[in-house]
Amino acid sequence: MTEASWGDDAKNPPIDWTMSAALENVVRGGGDIAEVTNLGDAVRAWRELDPDHRAHAVLILDHPVHLDGAAANRFEGEGIAALAERLAD
Repeated sequence: MTEASWGDDAKNPPIDWTMSAALENVVRGGGDIAEVTNLGDAVRAWRELDPDHRAHAVLILDHPVHLDGAAANRFEGEGIAALAERLAD
């Protein structure tokens, strides 16, 4: 018989950094144009922004990810920072 384990790993499955993601509310080339890329690259691009743009950026994911047991597919400011902490370069 196999025993189930419901630790922190079950609440927070690994993040798929290759899924599609859009980084929005970021000015590019004089206009507010969403950058559609993979999640890892979107988080890296967010890290390069100045603090004001970081605070207003919105990250929308193709699929929800689990952080601290809660699933979400839309992140802003501090939420994106929480994802950035989990990104291994």
